[in-house]
Amino acid sequence: MKVSLDCIPCFFTQAIKTARVVTSDEKLIKRILNEISISFPSFPFNVSPPEISREVYRILSDLTGVEDPYRKIKRKCIRQALALYPKLKRLTVSSSDPLLTAVKISVAGNVIDFGANLDFNLKRDVGKVLSQDFAVNNYPEFCRLLAKAKNILYIADNAGETVFDRILIEELDRPVVYAVRERPIINDATAEDAYLSGVNKVARIISSGCDTPGTILKFCTDEFLNTYRSSDLIISKGQGNFETLSEEKHPIFFFLKVKCDVVASHLKVEKESILFMAQGQRKRPHSK
Repeated sequence: MKVSLDCIPCFFTQAIKTARVVTSDEKLIKRILNEISISFPSFPFNVSPPEISREVYRILSDLTGVEDPYRKIKRKCIRQALALYPKLKRLTVSSSDPLLTAVKISVAGNVIDFGANLDFNLKRDVGKVLSQDFAVNNYPEFCRLLAKAKNILYIADNAGETVFDRILIEELDRPVVYAVRERPIINDATAEDAYLSGVNKVARIISSGCDTPGTILKFCTDEFLNTYRSSDLIISKGQGNFETLSEEKHPIFFFLKVKCDVVASHLKVEKESILFMAQGQRKRPHSK
């Protein structure tokens, strides 16, 4: 998925939001925005939105001197998610279809996104998603591929939702490699976040090599690429990973909440929809 002109205001909005997490110096924030504005003409527009975000956040980090603006907030979200874990685990094992419930819980965790929305209530928003139907639901196809899969690559998105991913991994009952970002970018999951969430107890954690809010293969490590190419089934979490992997030809299932108008228009779904979508699929009648 390529950058749209409608993405440009969002880049500036994200930059202001993030800058204000680390500084109240309006002159510095204006300098950050000026630097982004000056750099924009040199940004390629035949790439995915996360590749532009990478440059925006590099400028922000260089000028503020803060590599991980959301570190404290990420830790708080992980603690909140871990507090919900026992209840969500009971909900999963007591359901008529534990795997589908675990998928829904994993997608529900995708509400935690500071790039799209700083104003969320974790418990309230997760509950809302759990009661929501998928706008695209390729669960039968997922079950078919899972039955034959010997190894799974699970590409993480945001730090707090790693706890929700753990619940799904426990239900997959297959060897899973869990791929995280190389270094902090917005609130995306790093190896440190995954270990704090206990994912290391149920999966092997690796870095994708990417320092973007998505998975851009040209920036990935050989270890990740070898795993990616050899996996029987790939789970891709979140909007950023969809934006960067949507044109790839692999057995990928995208789990996400649609958080912006550009992605909603691209997928022909309503904003705030939740998707359980196989690679190459678009909106079609779904099963509950």
